[in-house]
Amino acid sequence: MSLLRVSDLRLGIGETPILKGIDLSVDAGRILGVIGESGSGKSMTALSIMHLLPTGTRPTGSIRLDGQELLDKHDRDMCTIRGKDIGMVFQEPMTALDPLKTIGAQVAETILVHGGTSQRAALAEADRVLGRVGLPADLFPRDRYPHELSGGQRQRVVIAMAIAMGPKLLIADEPTTALDVTTQATILDLLRRLVDEDGMGLIFITHDLAVVAGLADDIAVMRQGEVVESGPTGKVFRTLAHPYSRALFEASSHVPVRDPSLPGGEPVLVVDQLVRDYRIPPRRLFGPAGTFRAVDSISFRIERGENVGLVGESGSGKSTLARAIMALEPAQGGSIAIDGEAHDAKEGASLATRRKLQVVFQDPYGSFDPRQRVDTLVTEPFHLLGREAPQGDERKRRIATALENVGLTAADAEKYIHEFSGGQRQRIAIARALIIEPSLIILDEAVSALDVSIRAQILDLLAELSDRLGISYLFISHDLSVVRSITDRVLVMKNGKIVEQGPTDEVFRNPQHPYTRELIAATPNLERALATRA
Repeated sequence: MSLLRVSDLRLGIGETPILKGIDLSVDAGRILGVIGESGSGKSMTALSIMHLLPTGTRPTGSIRLDGQELLDKHDRDMCTIRGKDIGMVFQEPMTALDPLKTIGAQVAETILVHGGTSQRAALAEADRVLGRVGLPADLFPRDRYPHELSGGQRQRVVIAMAIAMGPKLLIADEPTTALDVTTQATILDLLRRLVDEDGMGLIFITHDLAVVAGLADDIAVMRQGEVVESGPTGKVFRTLAHPYSRALFEASSHVPVRDPSLPGGEPVLVVDQLVRDYRIPPRRLFGPAGTFRAVDSISFRIERGENVGLVGESGSGKSTLARAIMALEPAQGGSIAIDGEAHDAKEGASLATRRKLQVVFQDPYGSFDPRQRVDTLVTEPFHLLGREAPQGDERKRRIATALENVGLTAADAEKYIHEFSGGQRQRIAIARALIIEPSLIILDEAVSALDVSIRAQILDLLAELSDRLGISYLFISHDLSVVRSITDRVLVMKNGKIVEQGPTDEVFRNPQHPYTRELIAATPNLERALATRA
C-alpha cells in the first residue's frame, strides 16, 4: 500500500477550477518529483494535502496517508498531523523562520508542541536534529538567529524543523530555487540521505527538470490542474508520451540562436583594478575597525554586442561588483569606463554615464511600484535625460517601441503590474531598461525564478535584442546552464577575485581552476542525470 495516495482531487476558487481530478501516490522511502509551470496546480496540491488552503475553498476526492483519510479531518486534528506525520519545506526559508527566535528555539518548538517533553529535552533533541542536517552545535550554536546564517544554512534549519518529529511524509516546495549550485547540491544530497535513512516519502515540487531527473524515483507532470503524465523517472524521460512533457524537456535544453559577436570599436565597459572594501566592527573593545575586501583588484572588459556571464557562489562578490559598476556603491580603488567615458570609481558615475547603463533584477514585481501604470514604470529612466526627456507624442512612441521590442503591445502601457504574469513582468523590466537605449544592461539573476518555458522565451528575447540593437549584457547568475546558453564569455568569481575567464564553451568544456570544476560538477545537468539512469 502506498504511503500517500491522492485520488480524484478537485478544487475550485469561485467558479474557476484549479485542480481537476489529481491522482498521484508516494511510497515510503521514495521521492516523487512533481513538475510543471506556474499555475499548473503543484503547490495547491501540496497545500490540499496539508490542509492549508485559502479560506472558502474545499477540496473533494480523497487524500489518504497510511490508509487514513485526511480530507475529512478537522483543523484541530490536522494540527496534530502537520509537523508530526507530515513536514513541509518552503522555497524561501526567511519566510518560514521567526527572525526574533534562535534556531534552536524554533526547532525545539516543533518538538515541544508534538513531543510532550521538557524544555531541556526538546533543546537537546533540537541539537541532535540540527546536527543531522549539517549544522553541528560546535560550529552552529543553537543560540544563533536566522539572519546570522547563509541562505543554505537557513534552509537546513527549515528542514530540521520539518523532520524533527520523524514524519512519514515530507513535502518540499521549490526548496533550492534561490540557492547557488554548490549549496543546492548539498541540500539535494541531504534530502536524499534523509529519505534513505528514515524511510519517509518525499514530494519534491520544482520546475527544474534537471534537478528532478537526478533526484526523483518517480515523476508526475502537471499542467493546468491535471497530471498529464506520471511514472518511474527513467521511463517518463525515455518516452515523454505527452506533448507538454516534451515541450518542458525541449525548453530545459533550449539554447538561444545568436549571431556571432563581432567586437569592434570602443569597448562598452572597461573595469580596471577595481577594489571594494567594507568596514567591519572591531574585534575587541576600543580596538581598530577592520576591513573586508569584497572585490579584490578586478579587471575585465566587455566588447560592443558581447554577452558576458559572471558566475560564483553567494558571497563571491558578484553583486558587489555589479553595484560598484552601477555606481550604487563607492569603490576604494580602480576605474570604470562606459562607452569610453572613464570615471573614478571612488567618485561615482556622471549623469551622462548613467544613461548608458541599465539593470534588470531578479524579482520584477519587487522592483515596480504596484500603484503606477506600466507607462509610468517603463519611463522611470527618463529622469536621467533631464530636459532631453521626450514629451507628448514622442514619449508615447518611445513607450510603444520599448513594449513592442519585448513582445508586448502599446495597449499594455495602460495596465497595472499585477495584471501580468511573471514572465510578462520581466519583459516589462527589460522594456524599462531599453527605453533610453543604453549600451550595457546588467541582468542580475533575471531568469532564475522563471519556469523553464518562460525562461527560454526570455533568453530568446535577450539574444534577439542583443543582435538587433547591439546591446551588451553582463549576465549575473548562479545557474550555469543559463550562462552557458546565452553568453559569449564567462568570468568565474571566488572570494572577490576572478579565478578564471574565457570563451564560455571553452571554460565549460575544459575548466582550468578547481573552483570552476566544482561549480560545473554541482550544476544539475539533464543529459547527465538521464545517462546515469540508462
